[in-house]
Amino acid sequence: MVLSSETLVLPSRGYRIDPRKALLVALACWSGVALATWAVRSGHAEVLDRAGLLFWRDDTLQPDGSTKLLEGVRDVTALGGVLLRNLFAIAAVVALLFLRLRREAVLFALTVASGWMANSALKGLVGRARPQIVPHLTEAGGNSFPSGHSFNAAVVYIAMALAFAALSRRETVRCTVIGAAIAISLAIAGSRVWLGVHWPSDVLAGWLGGCGWAFLASALLYRPARATVDAAEAISGEDSRPQ
Repeated sequence: MVLSSETLVLPSRGYRIDPRKALLVALACWSGVALATWAVRSGHAEVLDRAGLLFWRDDTLQPDGSTKLLEGVRDVTALGGVLLRNLFAIAAVVALLFLRLRREAVLFALTVASGWMANSALKGLVGRARPQIVPHLTEAGGNSFPSGHSFNAAVVYIAMALAFAALSRRETVRCTVIGAAIAISLAIAGSRVWLGVHWPSDVLAGWLGGCGWAFLASALLYRPARATVDAAEAISGEDSRPQ
């Protein structure tokens, strides 16, 4: 049988990241979070935080650069905001379900939901106030450590990349997709310091925590996601595709 060039051939299964490698990445990231938390709680982060926040600012404590640069940075930070981040997450779940990658869709949804809870718990545990030594160039509320934008953006975009990377058999393609997500989430994290609403250690801990959570969930929540899909298909009487 010859397929038309316009025929869409869906993958019969997703290509999962090696759980041992994922756990190693998660361990490294969360070790960094623990170190940053200790530095903040003990006061060892104050000097570097202050220097990092004041870096590249003029005498009025405004960041150097044009108004177009400011708008661009605000656009970048918006990618990690509640509205756009959740819209992208919902769109990703819908797309994965359309592609019949149900296991990946459930795993992604579980990762995002549990990541939000983990970040909220850590914020309440540390209870750090936001920096007040420079003007805030965007609206921000709540505790400062870790950065919610940085944490949740890393969770959503990296977990999304892990899910869609499952479409390709080629490791180079999967690494490129994941690498692009890492770069985007790092840009979002950096924008929070530039806008003056977070200390550098906030965004460092937030990004490391979100990245670590995405990889940790890919290893630990894989079986629950598969079990959920199998149970749903058994109830509906639908034949499972090869997993």
